[in-house]
Amino acid sequence: MSTILITGATSGLGRHVAFELVRSGHVVLTHGRDADRTGRLVEELRAEGDAEGFVADLASLDRVRELGAHVADAHPELDVLVNNAGVGSGPSGSGRELSADGHELRLAVNYLAPVVLTRALLPVLRANAPARIVNVGSAGQEPLDFDDPELTRGYSGVSAYCRGKFALAVHTFALAEELAGTGVSVNVLHPATYMDTAMVREGGITPWNTVADGAPGVLALATQDLGSGGYFDGTRPARAHEGTYDPEVRKRLAAVTGQLLTL
Repeated sequence: MSTILITGATSGLGRHVAFELVRSGHVVLTHGRDADRTGRLVEELRAEGDAEGFVADLASLDRVRELGAHVADAHPELDVLVNNAGVGSGPSGSGRELSADGHELRLAVNYLAPVVLTRALLPVLRANAPARIVNVGSAGQEPLDFDDPELTRGYSGVSAYCRGKFALAVHTFALAEELAGTGVSVNVLHPATYMDTAMVREGGITPWNTVADGAPGVLALATQDLGSGGYFDGTRPARAHEGTYDPEVRKRLAAVTGQLLTL
């Protein structure tokens, strides 16, 4: 059985996956932004199995680094990371928002936070190989403008969301190459389209699927050896946006990411 950290576990897909995993006998570490909600979730999970909660606002990269340090310290046996937390496109017509560090909010939470958390936990994951990293992405992917990665011009919440998910896919494929031979796999998936979540409803969209429809892909990647460097649509291997496979895009994203993380 594994020790699994799931970010964004207090609602939606993350919550559903947390219960499925704890009922299967895994140790489930849940992350939430709100202490009360995280505490209540842990109480519920403990009625089913072994669980612990961690609180952090992923819109602050310092808090993300602290989360990584706390988890690594408390659970040196961690062998699965599920980067599930995310911010949706927001209500229609809503304006550009900034993170605690002054980054465009959707890029910060949907891309920079999982990059930073993964880096913080890689030493532990490598020590516990075979280990797995699961990035919850989206079929909604739009290439970044490397001259304006934080979308200061012509902002749209949908574009901001899709660009963050594009970057997450590029990062996944690059990291898989970097980790080849270490026993740590990393994959990205589109769990299901327009699941019944607060994120989808906030965007004014009528849900097409339940979170239960999105869970099998996440559960499979978290608990089975399905290779590394893949993009999945649910449980099926698929192709991400063609631009995510471009070596030049990978190089430019790595450079921009480095700049953003040192600001």
